[in-house]
Parts: sequence; C-alpha cells; structure tokens
Amino acid sequence: MTRGESSQEPTRPELSPTAKQASRGKGIVLVIAGIIAAYLLVAYVIVPLGWVAYEHRHPAIDETPGISMTADDHPGDPMNVALIGSEADLKKAMFKAGWFVADSLGLKSDFEIAADTVLERPDDKAPVSNLFLWGRKEDLAFEQPVGDDPRQRHHVRFWKSAKLDDKLQPAWMGSATYDKRVGLSHTTGQITHHIAADVDAERDHFFESLKKTGDLTDVQIINDFHKVCEGRNGGGDPWHTDGRLFEGTIVNPEDK
Repeated sequence: MTRGESSQEPTRPELSPTAKQASRGKGIVLVIAGIIAAYLLVAYVIVPLGWVAYEHRHPAIDETPGISMTADDHPGDPMNVALIGSEADLKKAMFKAGWFVADSLGLKSDFEIAADTVLERPDDKAPVSNLFLWGRKEDLAFEQPVGDDPRQRHHVRFWKSAKLDDKLQPAWMGSATYDKRVGLSHTTGQITHHIAADVDAERDHFFESLKKTGDLTDVQIINDFHKVCEGRNGGGDPWHTDGRLFEGTIVNPEDK
C-alpha cells in the first residue's frame, strides 16, 4: 500500500428515501403473496383431500370387496355406491326418490317375470336374484321401473356393514345396475334379467335420483375403488367401470 492510498473500503452509495420505500414495499408484497399462496394450497388442496380421505370415508369401505358373488361362488355385479345412515331413513329416501322394494326370486316369481314380459305389464316389485357380500345375501333390494316395459328397470342391492362410523351409523354398500332385457342366464339357464355393461351410468342415475329428494348430503367420490375395472357377472353379462365408488349420507328430513 502506498502512502497516498487509503486503507478504507469503498462505501456503497446510500439508497435514496424513495428507493428504500420501494424496496420495503416489494418485500411486503412478496410476503403477502407467499401467505396467499400458502392459504390457497391448504384451503383448496390439502384440507379437501384430507377431508375426503379421513373425515367422510366410512371405515367399512376399505373392507368391501369390489365384486359381489353368486350363491355358487361366481363373480356377481360390481359394487359402486354406498349410503350412510339408518335403515329407516334409507328406505324413506328411496321411496321418496321413486324406488320400490323388490321381491325375492323364486319359481313363482320366474313365471311372473315371463308372463309380464309376454303381456308387457309393468311390475314395480319384480324380483332380483340373490347376490352375496361378506358371506351373506343382500339385506335390501330396490328397483325403479322404466315405463311399461318389465324387461327394463333400474335396480340396486344393499348390504349393511357390521362396522360403524364415529356417529354409530352403518354403511349400506350397494351395487346399482340397469336391466336391459329378460333372458336365460348364460351360466345356469334360469330366467333372469341381463344388465347393461355401463354400470357407471346406473351409479350416476342412482345418485341423481336421491339428490332430488334433498335427503342426500356429503356426497363423496372414492377414486380407484376398483382395481379391476371390467369383467362378467354370474349371468355372463359384461360390465365396465371407471373404478369410482360414490358415497353419500342419508339424513332424516326432521333432523335438517
């Protein structure tokens, strides 16, 4: 260092008051933007995902097979709906939505199906065959006629879960399918209804009919419920699905 040189570091020029204020304002904007981004992430992504996964998903759903079974252990129809609530409230909502209790299948009902088909008589109590879930046949079965044609109808079977949720309500695990015609079973030769392959369309119809009653709340969509998304039922009918199961809670109108 020569005699004429200074040992002090060169100082940075001070910012003007206007520049300081602009820099401080930019920092505040960045902080606010970060807070807003964090809020949007939590409120619209993290919390809804957790709500669906943990708050509303009935514990019985994780223990439900994707397919019902026939009495002789052949695959039945796919499960695609679930309702939470008491049996009394479920029945009230179904009747209100235009669904009727289906009769049990038997020799007498087989002749009635054949007669109704030939004479084209509507039948809002036409029987459904028994399918099995958790080792037992359905607890409830409903149907919804389509015009005056007994060969076509909407129908759904329900099995009541043994497991309850935190409100001590069971899940009614269901299989909703659309009967498109009457014929002989491809496996047993018995008179039966054959279902339409698009079981998702019937799942959607079923929930739309219940929504109109005003007694259905907390509708949730369980993605990837089905790991196998196509197959054939016990009657030999093909089916396919997007893998989703719809879940909803039935409320008593008096409790609203």
